[in-house]
Amino acid sequence: MKKLLAVTACPTGIAHTYMAAESIEKAAKDRDVPIKVETRGAVGVENELTPQEIAEAHAIIIAADTDVDEARFAGKPVVKVAVSQGIRIPGELIEQALAKTPSAGSPAASSEAPVKENAARRGVYKHLMNGVSNMLPLVVAGGLIIAISFLFGLHPAEGSIGAKLASIGSAAISMMVPILAAYISYSIAGGKLGLAPGLVGGLLATQVGGGFLGGIIAGFLAGYVTKWMIKYIKLPKVMEGLKPVLIIPLLSVLIVGLLMVFVIGTPLSWLMNGLTSWLEGMGQANAVILGGVLGAMMAIDMGGPFNKTAYTFATGLLASHIYGPMAAVMAAGMTPPLGIWLATVIAKKKFTKEEREAGKVASVLGLSFITEGAIPFGAADPLRMIPAFMIGSGVTGALSMLFKATLMAPHGGIFVLLIPNAIGNLLMYVLAIAIGTVLTAILVTWFKRNKPIEE
Repeated sequence: MKKLLAVTACPTGIAHTYMAAESIEKAAKDRDVPIKVETRGAVGVENELTPQEIAEAHAIIIAADTDVDEARFAGKPVVKVAVSQGIRIPGELIEQALAKTPSAGSPAASSEAPVKENAARRGVYKHLMNGVSNMLPLVVAGGLIIAISFLFGLHPAEGSIGAKLASIGSAAISMMVPILAAYISYSIAGGKLGLAPGLVGGLLATQVGGGFLGGIIAGFLAGYVTKWMIKYIKLPKVMEGLKPVLIIPLLSVLIVGLLMVFVIGTPLSWLMNGLTSWLEGMGQANAVILGGVLGAMMAIDMGGPFNKTAYTFATGLLASHIYGPMAAVMAAGMTPPLGIWLATVIAKKKFTKEEREAGKVASVLGLSFITEGAIPFGAADPLRMIPAFMIGSGVTGALSMLFKATLMAPHGGIFVLLIPNAIGNLLMYVLAIAIGTVLTAILVTWFKRNKPIEE
């Protein structure tokens, strides 16, 4: 019997990773195919594949938007897709893997997603998300620690516990851009040689005032410079050992550093200062429009590229002390699963028993700011559900900006509401989420076809 292995990973490592694993396992069980799925989530690698299991496997399925150490699968047939495909079409992935032959080769010759995507765009997205996934723990920890420091007042006295907590949180936040750049570079360069130029480039981006945009540019610059050097720098065999420990680190850091300081730094500073000034000085109408756009992006693909772009944009602004977009993004990300849950409560006859149970799970995920809780409903009926989610989330984001709500922490959902001063204009912020939830539920109920209850 053919044995399969799989690896799932998403940028945040919270929801898509495990949803894809569950879908693939279920599809394999339905076909009586033995499978083991390794998950690479926020808590690290779980159910790790062993060398012996890899050697015995017929083929490997990789459903991931971040690096998963593909080198260990050399010589094995691989089906490689985005993590969202692992959730949506697990059966097709199983069939593709079973149809592979041992001569299919290595990951370099692996088959791609059944739904074709632009390879270059997918690569850029993967590199960016690799940086975001490694940056996220720092941002979450730093933001929450700063929020906790507010328990001791908005401006704690120097030397007090509150001030020390604030300094710890600020230290974590200050590492956000260098880590973002370092792991973008790591992903592009294909290994640790990309870390040093990425870290230095990201640090210089903060020093020249380039902010998170500078970190992204520095990461891509460092990655491609390092990748070029690995490929084209040739040394005599006796000196080859100097390449990874001396030549490439020295030249890559020097080139990236010089470009950031003398070429890219000033335009980046102008760009980031202009963006910051615009965000701080924009009128009410522009703020509402921005909130609406960010909100709709959070719901259009629920954890996909649009969702992550909006989240990355808002998270990056925290380093510039701009907190309105973060509030809009989190509120908008909570409303699709919360709206689905409410719809299953107020219109039970339109949902099967299984869907109503899924609605209960979605409510917990929604309260925790895990937008992916609405994916099963969106995937089952995208033409009706996705517009409902987008409208509800867009209104939520717009209201959050209209109410001038702010959020210091980049994650946490309802639990952040319990931290004093972490959210500006708390009552109106809760109202925005409530309105968005009700609107989403009404639209879902209205758009959804009547369906007999399957008891």
